Amino acid sequence: MKTFTLATSLVLLAAGAADALTVRGSVAGGNLPPDLRVAGVVVTPFGQVVQEVSSVPVEKGQFSLELPATAPTARAQVALTPQNVNWPGVIDPVQVSGQAQVAELKLFTYRDQNNNGRRDENEQLREVMADVRGANLFVVWVNTDVNVTASKGFQAGLKRGWNAFLVDVGRAVNVQPFADTTVVTVRLGR
Repeated sequence: MKTFTLATSLVLLAAGAADALTVRGSVAGGNLPPDLRVAGVVVTPFGQVVQEVSSVPVEKGQFSLELPATAPTARAQVALTPQNVNWPGVIDPVQVSGQAQVAELKLFTYRDQNNNGRRDENEQLREVMADVRGANLFVVWVNTDVNVTASKGFQAGLKRGWNAFLVDVGRAVNVQPFADTTVVTVRLGR
């Protein structure tokens, strides 16, 4: 199957704790199928798909994906413990400042073959990796403010609601919140 690249400019806007997070982008490269959708999907700490939170069609090479201000379903949330923090750049020992429920979100694409505006079982999800100059996009929802720290300088101060960060892993781990001018590249391959 032909591999194609999605070069996507994403603008992430994360306002107050109860506000939604919006991901805007333009998709370029290759012949994009007319039924392509971008989805925000909550996954388990081990990467299994749990809940599609939001999805939008790619129209004329662009999309605007809004994650709702409401919490993911209870089945999509897990207790935030050092044992289930499998995030980019996290290396033991992991410390969590308090008790919290968490839901990790990843971006996926799929072809909405029956054009019903939602993903059906037969429509294959493909995870898309988003980065900025080698730093990975990381999006997580938490039910309360909490700090997560780990080896090599990993530090993430999470606020109640959706949080978006760039995680740059090298000799040290640098975690930076998104600015509204951040441009992210997304590539899809097979």
